[in-house]
Amino acid sequence: MPNPPVPAELKRRVGNPGKRPLPEQSEVIDLDAGHIEPLRPLGPDGRRLWDDIFGQGRLWVSGRTDSQLMQMVCEQIDRRSRLLVILENTPEDRASNMSVNEVEKLIAGNLALLGFTPTDRTRLGVAEVKRSSKLEELMRRSESA
Repeated sequence: MPNPPVPAELKRRVGNPGKRPLPEQSEVIDLDAGHIEPLRPLGPDGRRLWDDIFGQGRLWVSGRTDSQLMQMVCEQIDRRSRLLVILENTPEDRASNMSVNEVEKLIAGNLALLGFTPTDRTRLGVAEVKRSSKLEELMRRSESA
């Protein structure tokens, strides 16, 4: 399996070990566009996700460049909510079960594209997945005590 792509920001931070050309700083788009309103009306669950995306993903998600994908996944969340109501009323309905499963796969895929899984945040260079050892945990506790 090939190595995952490394973001240009991380390459700059570590000194560009591959020595491949990086985009000029003047060509880099500033992601921070602040909180924007949804492009189309959303239901309560979709609106909650919209606000959460700006709350937790504000370091890497841009309302300016990611708004269409954000809108799509929020609409999928609303669709999931409507399907769950149908599923509660008719739990034996195979079509409803399959529809819920399918929309949940779409949601998971789109959230990954937006960097809302540990693997994708690591790939974006936003976070590093690291499990602390018992010794590190004990040292952290003793420092805070």
